[in-house]
Amino acid sequence: MGAQAIADAFARARAEGRPALMPYWSLGYPDAETSLRVIEAIAAAEPDLLELGVPFSDPLADGPIIQRANQIALARGITVAHCVELAATLRRRQVRQPMLAMGYANPLAARGEEEYVRLWHDAQVDGLIVPDLPPEESGDLQRICARYQMALVQFAAPTSTDARIALAARCASGFIYVVSVTGVTGPRQDLAAGLRDYVLRVRRLSGGLPVAVGFGISTAEHVREVGQFADGVIVASALLRAAGEASDPAQAAYDFVRGLQYWR
Repeated sequence: MGAQAIADAFARARAEGRPALMPYWSLGYPDAETSLRVIEAIAAAEPDLLELGVPFSDPLADGPIIQRANQIALARGITVAHCVELAATLRRRQVRQPMLAMGYANPLAARGEEEYVRLWHDAQVDGLIVPDLPPEESGDLQRICARYQMALVQFAAPTSTDARIALAARCASGFIYVVSVTGVTGPRQDLAAGLRDYVLRVRRLSGGLPVAVGFGISTAEHVREVGQFADGVIVASALLRAAGEASDPAQAAYDFVRGLQYWR
């Protein structure tokens, strides 16, 4: 488990000549037990990694679809402790893919960095994604994650300078999360103009870490196109939109994730 499991997942996908696929689901959405069934179904669809959203009331990066899912989970009383237990339950239910918890800095600070990392480690989560923690303020969390052999992902944005990307790469483990657009998450019909050149610039500065693209990746064709120049793709809002209100969310999530895998 841990950062090595994430590295291994990217390496396997690379050896197969395709991008690593990482779907996202909000823990506790639309309720705790349904979210477990949905994530189990996503895992059964055989993606490479899983991103687990930790609901938070004031997200900076999430668009309306993820915001709504997280607000519903919060209204049902989902807390960080509940999310950790849900992740541990997924492991007990034999979900094997590397899992990364995506949560914001306030709940992390409220718990304390050491306790927050320990909780996720004990639940067998392999890494953390904290979108509102800048790399120059992440030193303590980097050291704690390294001690627990967990990854700490850092971000690059279209507005990032080369120096900023290089800083993120020095502070990251697991992979670099490339934000494809200047804006929040959400499904889009078209990929951002200039995305290829931007991602290749990040790859040149990544220090060998995998580079995964998120924000707006919505279709198998997007996955295919981005996979030509990135190591991985992250699909969130489009999956939540397709499965969140389906009559059978687990089946809808399974079908959607399988449909993204153009290599099958």
